[in-house]
Amino acid sequence: MAPIRLARLQWPRCPPRIAALLLSATLAACAASPAYGPVPAGHYRVTSGDTLYGIARANRASTADLVRWNGLADPDKIEVGQVLRVVPPSGGNAPATDSAAKPAARPGTARPSAPTPDTPAARIALDWPASGQVIAGFNGSSNKGIDIGGNTGDPVTAAAPGKVVYAGHGLRGYGNLVMLQHTGGYLTAYAHNSRVLVTEGAQVSKGQRIAEMGSSDTDRVKLHFEVRQQGKPYDPMAFLPKK
Repeated sequence: MAPIRLARLQWPRCPPRIAALLLSATLAACAASPAYGPVPAGHYRVTSGDTLYGIARANRASTADLVRWNGLADPDKIEVGQVLRVVPPSGGNAPATDSAAKPAARPGTARPSAPTPDTPAARIALDWPASGQVIAGFNGSSNKGIDIGGNTGDPVTAAAPGKVVYAGHGLRGYGNLVMLQHTGGYLTAYAHNSRVLVTEGAQVSKGQRIAEMGSSDTDRVKLHFEVRQQGKPYDPMAFLPKK
């Protein structure tokens, strides 16, 4: 089966010493090369032939659960080597209504939603997660959020009150990443940090310091900030106050 891709959220990076050799390699070759570390408890590493439906069924969860716990944009796009959470975050439970309301997505049936810069009817009020200037904007394709410049160690704060559903560095292209779940099905992501200051399952308040800005898995110091609702990316500028 041809490799499938999830927008920006991908499998862990191959070792740097062989990265140059992999530029023209297929996903299958790359998947066989890296020495993956241990998978954290409550997580699963995707292997060839896996589907989100099959992973969810094997772990007595629904595809809707996995989409929500992992902030997936499309339940039909996962990649070999990607690490997925398969149990609720600490202190969280999978709402029964989600499983009942949404039938499990089967391979080949899910259609990717085209990200647009519009905003949903029920908007969430956000504060700026960093004080720097915007150095790259949302375009819905290559950039699913905005990039904010700054210096190593600058504070990164929660844009809204919520729950930490991910805190780690297992997603390629994001470096040290924090993901917060908010009311209304919203999720915010804070990437490339030098330090993560919160743990999964923790409740945070708006403006609380959750990380320190850095350059992990990128070429310069910056905060990459995303806003998603039910997995669909939106332009964060539509939710943030004018500076």
